[in-house]
Amino acid sequence: MPTKQEQTVSVHTLTKAISIDGQTIVFQLISIGTAENTRLEYTLFSAEPISEETQSAVVERMTFFLSMKDDLQPFYHIGREDVDFAPIIEILYGYHQVKFLTPFENACWAVLTQRNPTKLAQKTKQALIEKYGNQLEVQGKVYRAFPEPIQLVVAHYDEILKVIRNDRRAEYLIATARAFSEVDDDFLKSAPDEEVEAWLRNIKGIGEWSATFIMIRGLGRTEYIPLTETRLLEAASKVYGHGKELSREELKRLAERYGAWQGYWAHYLRVGT
Repeated sequence: MPTKQEQTVSVHTLTKAISIDGQTIVFQLISIGTAENTRLEYTLFSAEPISEETQSAVVERMTFFLSMKDDLQPFYHIGREDVDFAPIIEILYGYHQVKFLTPFENACWAVLTQRNPTKLAQKTKQALIEKYGNQLEVQGKVYRAFPEPIQLVVAHYDEILKVIRNDRRAEYLIATARAFSEVDDDFLKSAPDEEVEAWLRNIKGIGEWSATFIMIRGLGRTEYIPLTETRLLEAASKVYGHGKELSREELKRLAERYGAWQGYWAHYLRVGT
């Protein structure tokens, strides 16, 4: 799990840290809603006063992180007419995709997992957070926020290399931090898909799979699916292939049925199988 050990989760609460313009804020969410009517109450903690602007930014991030504004009914309408997929909807009904808090964190995770076992990537990510991320103690527990791009841009390369322990990934991580420190957030949120994808692909170390991954899990553009992902092909083959491995072309045709919900369809396949 990309965010393992970075939050505290109970039946109805989630507590996690985020860094906004250098200020560390811990947010605590309490669920008071239902699957059909998602409602959360929140409390913010910080060592410094929280401005209205910062509070709005945190609320926007929380909402995005848990996909609370996603109306899944159009997706469910398509899925219930898909005989093979309908049982997965029943199992996961009401589940909203959990994304990365920021697209930058998602991009860093994409870099760290390239040709690297997930457990080792997770260990490296934790070391990166401990070295460069801000922290805040709340209710007796220390919460650490993933670094903002500028925190890695100004870091010395040799220090980052000691944490990453891989020249290529360290180089890619710095290139990613530099790109995200310079990009306009409004561009990432509202520019046409093809422009954002092209911008991502222009970052050294971000290829086709990583760009698609970030588009879905870091930017919430759910019309994308990672066609080259082995895990997705395995899940689709299990659900639709009935013992037969599907081809990439067959996977693409199945996904096209879901239109703008292809990313959600792919995510449900992975989680539900």
